[in-house]
Amino acid sequence: MRTTAPAIAPRSPGERTRRHYVLDGRTTLGPPLTPGLYLVATPIGNLRDITVRSLEVLAAVDLIACEDTRVTRKLLERYGIATPLTSYHEHNAAQARPKLLARLADGAAIALVSDAGTPLVSDPGYKLVREAQAAGAHVTALPGASAVLAALTVSGLPTDRFLFEGFLPAKEAARRARIAELARIPATLVLFETGARVAASLADLAAGLGPREAALCRELTKLYEETRRGDLATLAREAAEAGEPRGEMVIVVAPPDREEKVTAADLDALLRQALNRLSVKDAVAEIAAVSGMPRREVYRRAIELSKERGHAR
Repeated sequence: MRTTAPAIAPRSPGERTRRHYVLDGRTTLGPPLTPGLYLVATPIGNLRDITVRSLEVLAAVDLIACEDTRVTRKLLERYGIATPLTSYHEHNAAQARPKLLARLADGAAIALVSDAGTPLVSDPGYKLVREAQAAGAHVTALPGASAVLAALTVSGLPTDRFLFEGFLPAKEAARRARIAELARIPATLVLFETGARVAASLADLAAGLGPREAALCRELTKLYEETRRGDLATLAREAAEAGEPRGEMVIVVAPPDREEKVTAADLDALLRQALNRLSVKDAVAEIAAVSGMPRREVYRRAIELSKERGHAR
């Protein structure tokens, strides 16, 4: 029988070390916090792109879990924060997560941050969030910088519906196959890419999606911020001629023409891919949202495909 874990009782303020932060020369003591997990967005480049509330929490928690302690330490030093750090990333998450959960169960307040931007976007944090919630811990998010939204808003492309794809596969065959699956999704696409692969990815996007408008965003919020706009083929050619740029890029691609409809074959391809990683309910919700098709129709086809998959086993 499944039971609900009891909520963790807050410590009294006196039981937690009170630390400070420094903003524009003014030193401020961090406030008392309720024990729990705090998901804190950090700057994607410009260190001033952090909220006052985020500084308060980073100063007041018992521990900060971060991808790379060297990166996060630079942010903390900028604002005079001395909170202890521990690493939590895709390579050590399985070992580190139980230790963090034990600290939460003991009444600690822990902040989770990524190297840049909003945590849980292209990092393993969601498993920690799920398990913390299942254990009855208080979990709250502190919104802030996001490379996804920054690129989308500066791209000049439609923002009413978009799909964040993350990184495309590194290998060419897998990358082209995934682009074929994305081709008919009626939404603006937002993708991350490294400087080493950006030219190849743009070329494959041009081949798979045709002459769509796109934007290539580089060094967002930093001194040499640049956004290049044009059709995919032009951006691919320019990227190949420029050589390997530094840092990570964000590619934003316009949606297909509204006259293009999602075919039965397109729907099946999207559903099969979604069913490989999601439950039927979640797969239907995702594909109905990105395709614009009626949920009932998507659900009917998802059930049929699920039955086919079951027979294939």
